[in-house]
Amino acid sequence: MKEVIKEVIVVEGAHDSARLKEFFECETIITGGLGMRDGVLEEIQAAKDRCGVIVFTDPDGPGAKIRRWIDEAVPGCKHAYVMKEEARTTRKVGVEHASYEVLKEALDHTVEWQNDKTEESIRAADFYELGLLGTDRSEALRKKVAKAFHIGHGSAKTLRQSLNKLGITKEEVENRLKNE
Repeated sequence: MKEVIKEVIVVEGAHDSARLKEFFECETIITGGLGMRDGVLEEIQAAKDRCGVIVFTDPDGPGAKIRRWIDEAVPGCKHAYVMKEEARTTRKVGVEHASYEVLKEALDHTVEWQNDKTEESIRAADFYELGLLGTDRSEALRKKVAKAFHIGHGSAKTLRQSLNKLGITKEEVENRLKNE
């Protein structure tokens, strides 16, 4: 019996939707990628009001852009992430290429941004102190942090923005790095 996901899951394409429906009993909204079809933001808002929404876009540039558009237009959605390494073939990357285990892990660890956060919980100087910037190992460490907190990987700036939106502190990052 398939696990039921009560929120509506927003994905980029039909293959992403089909992949999720292989493993989960769920409703999806397909954005149509960067050329987001007319009315999709209204559909997402209605779904959020009805039962909640999980934004689950591909772990690439276009997926991040679509996620930002949705977050600006419909704040308060949950977000699920997969790492690029876990959702790819030799030529493509996307939710449709992730295994059941990876998809389940992402859906079990959704995050909700705190868009009203004005105070930084982690600063650029903290990134240097933690080795997340300025060393040969920085990119690998940032990937570990992104995976540990179930947020998408990107540049140091993007990761810091994500951590701040979640209110995650330097100490919390330090503890996760020690335990990984």
